[in-house]
Amino acid sequence: MTGVTTQHQGCRIAVEKKPHLADVHAEHLLKTIRDYLCLDVQAVKIRSLYTIEKALGDTELNNIASGPLVDVVTETATVDPSNDKEWDWTIEVGFKHGMTDNAGMTAQLTIEDFLGTPFSPGETVRAATQYLIKGNITHEDAQRIGNDLLGNVLIEEITIHKNGNVETIAIAVDDDKLMQISKERQLALNLEEMQAIRAYYTDPSTEAFRAAHDLPPEPTDVELEALAQTWSEHCKHKIFNARITYTEGSKTEIVNSIFKSYIKKATDAIATGIDWLVSVFSDNAGIIRFTDTHNLAFKVETHNSPSALDPYGGALTGILGVNRDILGAGSGARLLANTDIFCFAPPNYSKPLPERLLHPKRIFEGVRRGVEHGGNKSGVPTVNGAIVFDERYLGKPLVYCGTAGIIPTTINDQPSHIKEILPGDLIVIAGGRTGKDGIHGATFSSEEFHAGSPSSAVQIGDPFTQKKLHDFLLDARDAGLYRTLTDNGAGGFSSSIGELAELSNGCEVHLDYAPLKNPQLLPWEIFLSESQERMTLAVPPEYLHTIEAIAAIHEVEITTIGTFTDSGNLHVLHQGNTVALLPLTFLHEGLPQLNLEAVWTAPDEKPVLLPPIADYSKEIADILSRYNVCSKESVIRQYDHEIQGGSTIKPLMGATNDGPMDAAVIRPLECFETGEGVVISNGICPKFSDIDTYHMTASAIDEAVRNAVAVGGNPDYLAVLDNFCWPDPVYHPEKTPDGKHKLAQLVRANKALYDYCIAYGTPIISGKDSMKNDYKIGNTKISVPPTLLISAIGKIDNVELAVSGDVKCAGDLVYIVGMTYNELGSSEFASHHALNGGYVPKVNAVVAKKLYDKIHIAMKQRLIASCHDCSDGGIAIAIAETAVAGGLGVAVDLAAIPHHGCNHDAELLFSESNSRFVITIAPENRDACEQLLAGLPYACIGTVRDDNLLQIIGTSGELIVNETLDYFKTAWQGTLGATQ
Repeated sequence: MTGVTTQHQGCRIAVEKKPHLADVHAEHLLKTIRDYLCLDVQAVKIRSLYTIEKALGDTELNNIASGPLVDVVTETATVDPSNDKEWDWTIEVGFKHGMTDNAGMTAQLTIEDFLGTPFSPGETVRAATQYLIKGNITHEDAQRIGNDLLGNVLIEEITIHKNGNVETIAIAVDDDKLMQISKERQLALNLEEMQAIRAYYTDPSTEAFRAAHDLPPEPTDVELEALAQTWSEHCKHKIFNARITYTEGSKTEIVNSIFKSYIKKATDAIATGIDWLVSVFSDNAGIIRFTDTHNLAFKVETHNSPSALDPYGGALTGILGVNRDILGAGSGARLLANTDIFCFAPPNYSKPLPERLLHPKRIFEGVRRGVEHGGNKSGVPTVNGAIVFDERYLGKPLVYCGTAGIIPTTINDQPSHIKEILPGDLIVIAGGRTGKDGIHGATFSSEEFHAGSPSSAVQIGDPFTQKKLHDFLLDARDAGLYRTLTDNGAGGFSSSIGELAELSNGCEVHLDYAPLKNPQLLPWEIFLSESQERMTLAVPPEYLHTIEAIAAIHEVEITTIGTFTDSGNLHVLHQGNTVALLPLTFLHEGLPQLNLEAVWTAPDEKPVLLPPIADYSKEIADILSRYNVCSKESVIRQYDHEIQGGSTIKPLMGATNDGPMDAAVIRPLECFETGEGVVISNGICPKFSDIDTYHMTASAIDEAVRNAVAVGGNPDYLAVLDNFCWPDPVYHPEKTPDGKHKLAQLVRANKALYDYCIAYGTPIISGKDSMKNDYKIGNTKISVPPTLLISAIGKIDNVELAVSGDVKCAGDLVYIVGMTYNELGSSEFASHHALNGGYVPKVNAVVAKKLYDKIHIAMKQRLIASCHDCSDGGIAIAIAETAVAGGLGVAVDLAAIPHHGCNHDAELLFSESNSRFVITIAPENRDACEQLLAGLPYACIGTVRDDNLLQIIGTSGELIVNETLDYFKTAWQGTLGATQ
């Protein structure tokens, strides 16, 4: 059954006294436990453990185990020991990473002498002590033994395991006990879901089914954990599939699944008019046709909860995880580019921190470094992103990680997007080993951040291992050695194998065949572990030896752990014993539908009362220095956006390569000769949720589309992803008394998603929702603002037609394209002055679509020299940024700006109305460009100067701004440069 390779990485050798010899240390510890802690312990065994992080063969390991680490007279050694079932508990104590491990270093020197060769950088030996305990004690008792008698928690890692194969859980209990089980086991299941599980197991037909397979009537821990993972909000999107009673004023409607009613419905409607959708909502990523020979895959994930606990590890795992989504899309796509969008509390936060929360600056730096390491060390460029700051992200940061990939349309004469598995195909695991990291990640991400949030839910990523895995998979793919594949993300084997098993209608999994980082793992931990860098493949038996040989070339460990069947069941075994047997129908379809209530009360929009502004130059500089507007160069420069050599429009460009660009344009290696480019952009504006999430969503969609159009993207060839991060929208009188309003905000956001995707013809090809972005410990509750990220991917026919956002030549004409309205609600200007109220920016999609089509035609005709969108901060900021980027002054006249309802210079300068660009054109292109834009809102408002002055004439005809670009650039670049 197993396809075991000859090389082992991270194996463990246990050394202990020979059975016939007394161990005085163990005897003394036994007496101490009884005397000092008064615990009922019958026996203790002590082992010395050595974890060898070096690739070694079976013979080398056995020779080491019987040689340099052992006193052959009194001791015996075992390679990768398992716990004897006679012992109830295992406690391991070893130095934390970063602490001096003298025993480990001594063992390493001894092994080096024995092998006759030194260890390479990164290869180590770590020492620990393992205590096996037999006795009638609780987990709390075992913790007391570990913390009080065995280890120093300041410098040592103390891990505790309950031994034994599998536990059964009494499920025929009352409702209170059901919820106690859910809470104690961190299942994150509600009462109705626990009742559904109880009903299944107490059904006579289920009891008969289990009796026929020699199983107890109660669920095993493996089964219960697998159900909780599969039914988690993170994996099943229960709120998006709920039946919602939505009330707005005097009208009430039933929304039977937000996903089906708005998201899928929009894409289905758009799909009838386009021919480039390949795979949507059915795979790890959305797939569209790029050229006649290649498809694009795109996916964005969130890793919010893990990043709150461990910013570096959470973010690193986030980017590596979405990389694997692309590797697992279709037959496996080559990684093309990464994106990163973060939402943090301000790094200068100075108030007392609530319990268990890290300072925003620490989270900022940890997350940035994690995504940097994940991309740079994997050879994937980070090409597009954004950072949003709001104090409400203190409780949970939002970490959006995205990846685009490219895949041939056909591989070995078969469509590359088709997934198929036949009964008899082998379940093959490739990549990293399985450890305790990431356990309960899916259920942890389905809850608010609370005092009991488990630190084990954070996975540990390894970019280098994943890079080897990536290269191996592409070689195996092209050789046709596997039928399909998927990644091991949330839920580990439970998720990946459980979902793939639907393709064949069954599976048989042997958990004890899986290579482990830690052999002490219980069966349910092996099944649910979210250890990284692992992919699950369906391999025809006749190709097993060939794929093993290719894996060996790439130094990737692969192992066969089971078989896909047509039994209709998820069948999981450990050491020959069945530990889970669940019908796939109940596992995937047994979840009861939520019934929720949403109530919307429309806001009363009123104009803001403008403050007096004595100095517009200072006002613009102040807005430029705000966290949401300022230069992100100090962050961007940490990422490698040039690797793979495809960047055309980069994150920063211009006269001194420090001007902000609106979107990315990259030319894949596969299209190097033909010149087609991939356009990637995003839109995110959670501040508008404070007024109306409908218009927030419309604005985010418009921003993503106009950013893509600004660099030359074809507005008729754009697909989008939706990533919702919401505070808990499920009403509870104590926990979420405002849940009905928050759910109404979610419904309105999706109504807008449908309306504007239909209007723009942008199909939604993939997405994700994270619905529990709250912090609640004690009386402190912090909820994120309703946040939606729209990511867009599209095409430019020739990268030489791409347009950047920096002014190019003195004498060029400056135009505003689009209408400006009095829309200062929740703007940067309003926030800067703490102004309440105001009109939220809205979108006229009919006009915007016509405008985007004309701008695209003008770019194809090479009429536009530069193009920069107007967003945060309004026209004033867009003009300042494009001038600073080009290193040339600009003179403009506000009176020429097309507007409606603006009666003040500040409204023209700082309104954040949608669907607007600042463009520059050469004078000789004026007539042609204006003919294209005829009938649309546009105006020539000024010229590019040959000096470094920004001059603005107010509506009164007076010069209200006359300042050097250096003044504005210093303000714009100083904020994050000073805090990083």
